[in-house]
Amino acid sequence: MSKPFGKALDKVTEKVVEHTPEHIKEKVKDTVQDHAHETFKENVQEGVQSKVNQASEQLQNTKEENASKVHSTAEKAKEKVQDALLSVKEKVSTAKEAGDAFQEEVSSSRESKTIKGVHDIKSSTNIKSSTNIKSYQNIKTSKDIKTISS
Repeated sequence: MSKPFGKALDKVTEKVVEHTPEHIKEKVKDTVQDHAHETFKENVQEGVQSKVNQASEQLQNTKEENASKVHSTAEKAKEKVQDALLSVKEKVSTAKEAGDAFQEEVSSSRESKTIKGVHDIKSSTNIKSSTNIKSYQNIKTSKDIKTISS
């Protein structure tokens, strides 16, 4: 027991014992102390329980407030990230398009300005000889030309 409670209990017990008959003083003294002890114990338990309940309610309220703050902050962050990703996507797509156009331009300029290599130059074996020249027998005549009716 705590000292202040013990002193108060002793004073209460003395007052009760003063006003009781002599033959039951000892029994009344024990009963009063037991009763006072139980009452004090119950009061302390009720006080502690009420404080615990208040703390629990405050904790629950704080928890709910924090949860709502976290959700709103998370939603804002999500929107910002999505906006950033969309802008990056647009920049990458424009860069890709510019790269494709540049590559197409470079490849088309290569095709029109190709330089002939050593293998592309005709040699003396590619020159037609007198046997490859058409003779008068290979020239078409008016009989060889097809008409619309035929």
